[in-house]
Amino acid sequence: MSFRVRLTREAQADLERLFDFVLERELARESGDLALAEQALDAIRAGLATLQSSPFTCRKAGSSPFLRELIIPFGRSGYVALFEIEAPASVLIVAVRHQLEDDYH
Repeated sequence: MSFRVRLTREAQADLERLFDFVLERELARESGDLALAEQALDAIRAGLATLQSSPFTCRKAGSSPFLRELIIPFGRSGYVALFEIEAPASVLIVAVRHQLEDDYH
């Protein structure tokens, strides 16, 4: 079975915020790697793509069995995507955050 993966506007804004954060951090460094921001975004997109085939393998995030979190490794830490399995073939990405952030925005 293949699931359709969609992002809320808020989740899309999270991706842009995370990209900008990495880009700004690398610009501030003397020997910063500007490609790192795109690599982080690629890692997140690749992680989200795995939800097309196996969203139920991710850990539950709350009392609902349909609200879950996907851990996306990147570098020494990574990202966490909060998503909801909406229907038999649909997954909605609600938010994305860096693992070191306190909570979702």
